Amino acid sequence: MSRQYRTHYEVLQIEVTATSQQVKAAYRRAVRTAHPDHGGSAEDFRRVSEAYQTLIDPALRKAYDRSYASAGSPSAGFSTPRPTAQTSSASELPVFVPAFDGSTTPVLSLELASRQIHGAPRKRGLFGAQARLVREARTIELVQQQILNRYPAARILNGLHSPVDNSYLDHVVMMGYRLAVIGSMMVPEGAYRWNGSTLVHGSRGVEPPKILSAVHALGRIFPECTVSGWIVVQSPSGNPYQPVIDYTRGNEPDGGPGLNLVGAARLGRDLGSFLAVGETPNVVDLQLLSRLLGGMY
Repeated sequence: MSRQYRTHYEVLQIEVTATSQQVKAAYRRAVRTAHPDHGGSAEDFRRVSEAYQTLIDPALRKAYDRSYASAGSPSAGFSTPRPTAQTSSASELPVFVPAFDGSTTPVLSLELASRQIHGAPRKRGLFGAQARLVREARTIELVQQQILNRYPAARILNGLHSPVDNSYLDHVVMMGYRLAVIGSMMVPEGAYRWNGSTLVHGSRGVEPPKILSAVHALGRIFPECTVSGWIVVQSPSGNPYQPVIDYTRGNEPDGGPGLNLVGAARLGRDLGSFLAVGETPNVVDLQLLSRLLGGMY
């Protein structure tokens, strides 16, 4: 299978958790075959040198990881080709791509690739931190109960850097080649109306977290994926059936290009439907997962 794009980790054939000593050792191995004097090409040698210079420098490596391994590459945004589409069910056991069969050096260990929950809510900022931590912890629990327990290939990553500014994304759920960027908000119990941009309660409107710019940026970084934005609305009491949300025509959550807003009780049905209808929902693409993991705080 030819590759349109390889990360620096794949060029050196190391895992994303490799130490500086392992980076140096991998560079020495790669140079033996990539150097033109040893049968390689000038382009191969350039790629190996660029990978080493980036990954051996802590600051450059951190910036590269936070760019989701797309910065500085002329072919940024292109990943390994998808596996041949075939009938598969989201409830089937995960299929890792590439497989852990010894034919290639994986960018992730089997233990890390098999983990469904990555990262955790982290205190950041001075104002509203406790309420945010509660919301994020509840959302992780909801995703675990309603998505991860049903779909073995689903992965949730918590606390990723936003690709558009210095802020953070609360959660990203990956399943097959679908990504759901998830934020949350907490409002008093009662009846609300969602018009696609504002949550209206009586005469008062509440703006949801602004995540669409990050959704669109991730769509450009990962063109092989369908990316959508979701907001989970929670009540202070934790009652999953509150608040009650009514949708204006055309704003029902469906995974479309707009913002999808759901209450806790509907998350599994609507988000699960979006994730499960992809071509290969039981695939765990190791390169895609490794690039997302690099974007965590």
